[in-house]
Amino acid sequence: MEKEVAIVGIGWEGFQPTTSHYSYKEMIYQAAQRAYHDANVDPRKDIQSFVSVAEDFIEGTSIFDEYTPDQLGAALKPMHTITGDGLHGIITAYLMIRSGLCQIAAVEAHSKASNVRTLPQITHYALDPILNRPLEYHPEFIAGLEMNRFLHESQLTSEECALIVQKNRRNALNNPSAPYGCDFHLDEIQQSEPISYPLLESHSSQTADGAIVIVLAHHSIAKSLPKEPIWVIGVGWCNDAYALEYREWGHLPYVTQAAMMAYRQAQIRNPASIIDFAEVDDLYAYRELMSLSALNLIPKTQLGEAIYGGKIYPEGDMPVNLSGGSLGMGNLLDANGCARLIEAVLQLRGEAGKRQLPSPHIGLVQSWRGIPTTSTAVLILANS
Repeated sequence: MEKEVAIVGIGWEGFQPTTSHYSYKEMIYQAAQRAYHDANVDPRKDIQSFVSVAEDFIEGTSIFDEYTPDQLGAALKPMHTITGDGLHGIITAYLMIRSGLCQIAAVEAHSKASNVRTLPQITHYALDPILNRPLEYHPEFIAGLEMNRFLHESQLTSEECALIVQKNRRNALNNPSAPYGCDFHLDEIQQSEPISYPLLESHSSQTADGAIVIVLAHHSIAKSLPKEPIWVIGVGWCNDAYALEYREWGHLPYVTQAAMMAYRQAQIRNPASIIDFAEVDDLYAYRELMSLSALNLIPKTQLGEAIYGGKIYPEGDMPVNLSGGSLGMGNLLDANGCARLIEAVLQLRGEAGKRQLPSPHIGLVQSWRGIPTTSTAVLILANS
């Protein structure tokens, strides 16, 4: 396992359903200050490159990296925007350090979802303009189709998805940064309003505001900093078919491809026996189950057993989304992957508070950019 690049600082502001008292720039500034303090670095002297993760359609401005240097301390420094999920930004910084372009880099991702009044319309614009967009369906019909096919192939039911909602919302009660923690009864989840059969409102994560900054460093510097370095030992990313008509709806081959890339780099042959915990995409409850299967952590035929047997619960052999995931922390748009990454770093540092696992060594983080994309990224982290 190569230990060339480490995460040496993390900082965040939020997370809340609305932040009318804060602009996104103020949130980024607060997150950056905490990350730099955590890493014990001065952005003006120590950090050579910066990455901002943002989508112009959501931000309402183009060339978004023009709007973040000041609050990051990145004025007159190399900076660019990644239009993807936060983990894509982390991988970009990782590759810059591995290639020798810089020795310390900072990544910023944020959500000001409460400012976006027409998020479904923005998502709708991402559909194929010839074959799909003219049909005028609400974009979440895609999630309904995918969920329906997955349940058919896995022989799972809506009840198993409700149990994922219940688990993650309960996990969020132990996370002071998670605004959607709740101890739901199963029938409350099952009686939620439908969105697109068999998808219910309760199966879908609600939006939240927040900002995250993460500092990465080359091993020669990481070892000299006061915080224990959390090593990035494997990265992977992949996109599948853009068109809805050419996708494999029952499973996620792009997640499998990204995971295999990360496993090869981390020299992991049997991830289910090596990885201590996972923070994976759960923008919709069924996606957590799909992702676990695609990541080769739990076979599709054993997902039901993993739920009812407690394997993916905090006390189980493979705890999943101890942070509460997006169901508990909120849908942070482009920052979702970084939110999962923060939990993994805290767990590996032993700083996760009430939700801390006993002596974890290797964690997996996976994200998905959301409908209608087939864009994913996977990171493998280790503390020794």
